[in-house]
Amino acid sequence: MFELFEHTADVGLRVRAGDLNRLFEDAAQALFSAILADPDSAKPVEEMVFNIEGTRYDDLLFDWLSELLFTFATRHVVFADFSVRVHKAGLAAIVRGEPIDPARHELGAEIKAITYHGLKVEQTADGWLAEVIVDV
Repeated sequence: MFELFEHTADVGLRVRAGDLNRLFEDAAQALFSAILADPDSAKPVEEMVFNIEGTRYDDLLFDWLSELLFTFATRHVVFADFSVRVHKAGLAAIVRGEPIDPARHELGAEIKAITYHGLKVEQTADGWLAEVIVDV
């Protein structure tokens, strides 16, 4: 489960999940729900693999979302499906998406960067909570 929230001139992503894998998957969904006006317009056509090293969950989330944003910006691909496995040395992910098609993919917020401002990943009584501010 995720929600977007306003933060001055930026956008915040708040994600709650029962486990870390789902937290990182939902954070990626939240990112692309901000990038695309209609996130359901992206289809899981092509597959990409990501391996990111890190042991601190907040830094790992920052690196994960930054890598997805970089791939979106440089390879012009939108993602629709995320499968993440967080392990003691980082994360392994399989993501599915497709090249941007201007006829089908209306872009939403122009996200410039993931920020460390307000970044947190913490375990709660109900599972996990993550918050991250993205620069628009």
